[in-house]
Amino acid sequence: MQHFTTSRHHDTPDELWITEHAPVYTLGLNRKQVRPPWRDDIPVINTDRGGKITYHGPGQLIVYFLLDLSRRKLNIRSLVNILESSVIDVLNERGVKAISSKEAPGVYVSMNPMQQAKIASLGLRVKNNCCYHGLSLNVDMDLSPFKAIDPCGYAGMQVTQTKDVGIHFDMQTAGEELIKKLIEKLEYKHD
Repeated sequence: MQHFTTSRHHDTPDELWITEHAPVYTLGLNRKQVRPPWRDDIPVINTDRGGKITYHGPGQLIVYFLLDLSRRKLNIRSLVNILESSVIDVLNERGVKAISSKEAPGVYVSMNPMQQAKIASLGLRVKNNCCYHGLSLNVDMDLSPFKAIDPCGYAGMQVTQTKDVGIHFDMQTAGEELIKKLIEKLEYKHD
């Protein structure tokens, strides 16, 4: 992502990368005063994305956005809104009410009337008005590694996944639905 971003030109096409990671904790640029994981069986990697600490693992959909924000006429706030609203729309279309929060970027669902749980996280980086890194959507994964950290730097933050809120789609379907929504909201033309 870094090489792609630093070597791109004004006419380099944007790219969306869809992937899934082996178990890893990642620390973003805002890593000061982050409590390290209490587990030592999962590697910890420093990254140059925004944010604090999160976990990535099998069963979690990752979408990386390699976008020229100027060409798309976007700023970081409008991009974050598009990413969050795309996830929210996919979940809403599957019957799950989801929301975003200005205090803590990402997408949340109600676990009960008193508690929200994070289902999707965002971590971006912008260089020369080009964005990279992206979002993660928890689909069908082992959530226990999140208990070893303060997700996104928030002690006690609850984390959930689509499987646990009644959405039973596989990774391919989740990716297809999310990418379709993102392409629509980013106003890309596609076949």
